[in-house]
Amino acid sequence: MSGTIRTKGGHGRLGSALSGLAVAVGCVLFLGGFVWGALLYRPYTVPTDSMTPTLDVGSKVLAERVGGDEVKRGDVIVFTDPLWGSSPMVKRVVAVGGDTVACCDATGRLTVDGRGVDEPYLRPGPGGRTVASGQEFSVTVPAGNLFLLGDDRHTSLDSRSHLEDAGRGTVPRSAVTARVDAVVWPAKGLLEPQPGFAALPGGVSRPGPFHALLTAIAAGAVLVLAGAAYGPVARLLTRGTGGQRSGTRERVGG
Repeated sequence: MSGTIRTKGGHGRLGSALSGLAVAVGCVLFLGGFVWGALLYRPYTVPTDSMTPTLDVGSKVLAERVGGDEVKRGDVIVFTDPLWGSSPMVKRVVAVGGDTVACCDATGRLTVDGRGVDEPYLRPGPGGRTVASGQEFSVTVPAGNLFLLGDDRHTSLDSRSHLEDAGRGTVPRSAVTARVDAVVWPAKGLLEPQPGFAALPGGVSRPGPFHALLTAIAAGAVLVLAGAAYGPVARLLTRGTGGQRSGTRERVGG
């Protein structure tokens, strides 16, 4: 009696091992990226148009969970303050404790401690002229507090609307729940640091890990798909070559 026994070659075993490893690593990256993102971020829907054109009404954003002590000038934050209302709100930090923030200088810019700040994100007003505020003010921000404005200075109800409050319209850092890192719908991507505030003491915040999360999730998806595709592709190639490249033959007789 004679027969043919097909034994799998070393290349086949190595390929199967590598494909399994790729799937395993891919699953860790893909699922880990989502878990990491859920721990670091909270989704938020912008309820008003006060932050246009940076954030349109109804925009879906990812806000990084940070404490108020981590917030710097130029950051777009989510906060809740009973004096402003019961719902979370989103505004931009333009001054921090100890700053004297005023409007406006001769060119219509906001000033912080007498230094003009360029704000390219502002929505132009009637006639296309861009000014930091149509309302003049000068406020020294109490320690531990923040002065907040919307990017649409013509419609936003912000610190200027609360100037008669005890804190002169400022919000305590403890009211901050998150910092907006990226706009996911419509897909505007990462919010960039604002160079207009970079020269002030403390500088500006660095971008959050949004890009790192996307990279991990995308890389994980690619590895899972590539690893899962190895088996079918290898079988297809084996059939196309008559099985000669997938193993060796040994003849035995009896």
